[in-house]
Amino acid sequence: MTTEELKRYNRHIILPEIGLEGQLKLKQAKVLVIGAGGLGCPVLQYLTAAGVGTMGIVDDDKVDESNLQRQILYTTNDIGKSKAETADERLKAQNPFCAFNIYKQRLTVVNAIEILSKYDIVVDGSDNFPTRYLVSDACVMLGKPLVFGSVFKFEGQVAVFNFNGSATYRCLYPVPPAADEVPNCSDIGVLGVLPGIVGLLQANEVIKMITGVGEVLSNKLLRFDALSMSFETFSFPLNPENKQVSSFADYDQFCGVGVKEISANELKEKIRLKENIQIIDVRETAEHEVKNIGALSIPLRQLVENLDKIQKDIPVVVHCQGGSRSKKAVALLIEKGFDNVVSLKGGIAEFI
Repeated sequence: MTTEELKRYNRHIILPEIGLEGQLKLKQAKVLVIGAGGLGCPVLQYLTAAGVGTMGIVDDDKVDESNLQRQILYTTNDIGKSKAETADERLKAQNPFCAFNIYKQRLTVVNAIEILSKYDIVVDGSDNFPTRYLVSDACVMLGKPLVFGSVFKFEGQVAVFNFNGSATYRCLYPVPPAADEVPNCSDIGVLGVLPGIVGLLQANEVIKMITGVGEVLSNKLLRFDALSMSFETFSFPLNPENKQVSSFADYDQFCGVGVKEISANELKEKIRLKENIQIIDVRETAEHEVKNIGALSIPLRQLVENLDKIQKDIPVVVHCQGGSRSKKAVALLIEKGFDNVVSLKGGIAEFI
């Protein structure tokens, strides 16, 4: 290590449990972070500060104004910029002794093995179930430990999967929830500090695994309640069958989110050509009043009682803020006999 690095990491090095040997392990480690959002930001910032030598950042998203309430790696001036590129720039400035690889793409069954195989530890900061199952299966196939985190309103969860033969994500969640049971934060909201707390807990597990100190959250789920400031830890067993994963699945279908979608550009073209279509906004009325594209406002929770307002003889495009609620709405409408409905991919955030 250089003199500058010894000074920078002094508070680690003087810890007997870590020492110079542990700090060198951090420098030699390679960690992949899936998602540079609410969870990914604090994970990346603190692993960078800790001196993890090489980090990968997977994120195809751009900074949105609504991200700034919790994704503190970004500023107002970053709105509209690539999250991966912006994170890369900020983190290099934070610690010039760390190297970063950015992947401005979604993790898919096509690229998962190629990307994950280059790293020692994978951190899942994604916000959807198809990606979580994909990441878990890829880690099992590659024998990589996985640090999981999730947030929901005021509650967070952290666990470590596939570590030294331990249980996997499928052992904890063998079946995904129904598509309408667990909305993401763009639909239901999240306490701004919560992803920071959970992300730091994830970073802590990474550092423990690399340096070999402490007890890793293996075969355990840590639950945090921000309102009561309480922590609970639950144990769960390994199901050996979940170690036999050898191929990928259709994760959208498995998680019940495989509905038809239309891109923002396709919708804009239909509007430009003045095609006869109906556009439905399933966000809350207050959201519609703040910003809308002239769609008929029917909040998702009121959809069933307003089916008579939805046309059956022309194409219907359903949108929300980010695309999650509109998928649920389309699935519900299909159940009710509508075969002419599609969801706006990426929601109004992608359209405007």
